[in-house]
Amino acid sequence: MGTATVAAVVGVVGTLLSALLTQRAADRSRQREQERAEELWERRSEALELRACYVALNTVARHYLAALTDQLHALDRETDLPSVRQRLTAARDQHREVYAEAQMRLPERVLGPAATVSHDLGALYGMVRRLDDGTARPGESPAAVERGIDALWERLREMRRQMRADLGAARADSGR
Repeated sequence: MGTATVAAVVGVVGTLLSALLTQRAADRSRQREQERAEELWERRSEALELRACYVALNTVARHYLAALTDQLHALDRETDLPSVRQRLTAARDQHREVYAEAQMRLPERVLGPAATVSHDLGALYGMVRRLDDGTARPGESPAAVERGIDALWERLREMRRQMRADLGAARADSGR
């Protein structure tokens, strides 16, 4: 075999290897781009799920607190009590369900305020039910429930501020 043949073979092999290496580099680049796109989609999906969890928790907590308020006002009106009691029980049950899911998803900085709201809602529920049943404990009165409701609205606002900050909405509010 002559030098010219070896040179030709080496040239052909080099050309083939160059094309192969170029193809492999392009494949790796496409694979990395696909992985980046999948990661971005996953992060967006997680953010949307967290946002939906925040919206649901905020909504059911507000409904629960509104149902407690309605129950407090209905204590003076015997005729409304059965439907108001039923609405309160449904609001409590819905809150429990959404809060149970939220406990598995929320970061600690949001879970703390959410746990406080949930605990306080439960405490107010117990107080309202005891007032309704005529078994109120010392210090439990409609006025005490009303003060508790007013304080709980502020705790709900704090929970919502934490949620919004976690979602980045606070940055949008400040113009950043």
